[in-house]
Amino acid sequence: MPDTDTALRRQLAERFREVNGDHPMTDADDAYVSAQYAVLEDLCAEHGRDADAVRELMLGHRLPLPGYLRSDGAEMVPADLFALAEEAGGVERLEAWFTAHWADPAAGKAEWNAYLSGRYVCLRSVTPAAIRRKDHLTAAIGAAVDEADAGSARRLERLHALVDELDALVPEFTGYDRLRFGGPTSRDTCVDAPRARFPRP
Repeated sequence: MPDTDTALRRQLAERFREVNGDHPMTDADDAYVSAQYAVLEDLCAEHGRDADAVRELMLGHRLPLPGYLRSDGAEMVPADLFALAEEAGGVERLEAWFTAHWADPAAGKAEWNAYLSGRYVCLRSVTPAAIRRKDHLTAAIGAAVDEADAGSARRLERLHALVDELDALVPEFTGYDRLRFGGPTSRDTCVDAPRARFPRP
């Protein structure tokens, strides 16, 4: 009889690499992920869930993929992985509940697919409200830094308020993220860069 656990782990790792590419995790990456995320099996044990059943839900596009695979192969997931499904009333209701947060069904479906990819490591807590707010803030910051009077006192005050709010939503990120996203992160471009370009008086 095949080892189901091993087979599901292998399938999940393959899906993860299809989505993120095959990039190395350094010791610094591992340390960051271990501090910010939970090992899937540990989280399942804590919540009384079967890890294999959760892997099947991930592979079946019902729950998001792990955010990271640590270099030892551990599937790393957010500590609140099950929170949205519980709020929605169960995994079977999650997609409808999630997509209903967008007035445009196509936008809701696109965000659902992004959520399932596990690549929403750009938020400390992944919720529809946080996703929408991050989109608003990054757009507002991008517009603010290009305004003709961006360096004026009034504009600076508003810019720093936007950047501070985004700072509270997004994590620090790690080197692995810049590899899989193919460039700078939202923290790089919308928090660190504006602060360096427009320092507080």
